[in-house]
Formats: sequence, structure tokens, C-alpha cells
Amino acid sequence: MLLQLKDIYKSYPGNPVPVFNGLNLQVNQGELVAITGISGSGKSTLLNLIGTLDHDYEGQIKFKNTNINSLSHREKEQYRNEEIGFVFQNHHLLPQCTIWENILIPAMIHPDYQDSKKVENRAQQLLEIIGLSSRVSDYPNQLSIGECQRIAILRSLINHPALILADEPTGALDKANSQLIADLLIQLNQKKQIT
Repeated sequence: MLLQLKDIYKSYPGNPVPVFNGLNLQVNQGELVAITGISGSGKSTLLNLIGTLDHDYEGQIKFKNTNINSLSHREKEQYRNEEIGFVFQNHHLLPQCTIWENILIPAMIHPDYQDSKKVENRAQQLLEIIGLSSRVSDYPNQLSIGECQRIAILRSLINHPALILADEPTGALDKANSQLIADLLIQLNQKKQIT
């Protein structure tokens, strides 16, 4: 089992209605899971808990049999950098950096970055998958929103994560680009066994 949430309780100060009241979830390596619900039902909160962006909860979240809440601050940073790939509704690319630099940023703080040629080859292969290898010198403001979102997905993959947390990655896109992003995530799951 890759991920296990057990008896998760979560509420926000001043709100009498809990977000989670004993939530349990198990996800195996290679699974493709969609979390659906109305606005405000806790989808983003759940992803933030799994990704250690929010740690104010009761219960236990285990990733590869390790209780992530017991990790030190430094270990949580390492977990986010090495095990998790984040894709948000808004791509959050750095506007002052080229597409190439945006993709490589997570790798630059990864322990394996000493072999920069290996990481750069991986980035180039990923760019070819999405058809943007000729745009590496461009800046985010020179790309469409759909292209920026594809770059954000590549950035999430650069460190070989076991799990991608995609929080409404198509929410800001038109129907055609939404389908491209959905197809890309499904393809990555099927071919690379990324959960």
C-alpha cells in the first residue's frame, strides 16, 4: 500500500462543521484515484494533508508505511520534494524563469542533482512527450494557459515522484485543454505507474 489515511479528523477554527470526521482511505501504488465533491467539501484540504502543506489534523496518514505527521520539518520537505509531485489549478510557474528553468527547479534541491545531465535528459524527454521541446527558452507569459499547465505537470514529474497530487488541474482550462491534461495524467499513470 502506498498511502493510508486512518481516522482523519479535521476542522477549521470558528467553523462548527468538521471537514473530515473519521475519514479513511487506502491507495495502492499505480492506482488512479479521482476525488470528487461539491465546492467546500474538503478536496483541496485532503490533498494538502497528504502533501504535508497542512498538518493540523487528528488521525494518521501513512506513506509507504511511514507516519508522515511524525516526520521532522526537514523530513517533510524531503518527502514533498522526492515523493510527491504537486499540480495546482493555477500552474504557479515562476514568471522570471524560462520554461526550462521552471521544470528543473525541484531537481535543483534534490540530492541526485549532482548528475545534472541525467536530470536534463529526463526534462527533455518529458518535453517531447507533451510537444513543447522547442519552447524551453520561452517564459510563462509567452505560453497559453494550457501549455503552462502541461509544464507544471512536467515540473511535478522531474524527481520521479511516487504520487502526484493534482488539485483541479483542469479548472482554469477550456474543454480541449482539459482533455489534453486529463489524457496526459492517465497516460503517465498507465505507462509509468505513477499514482
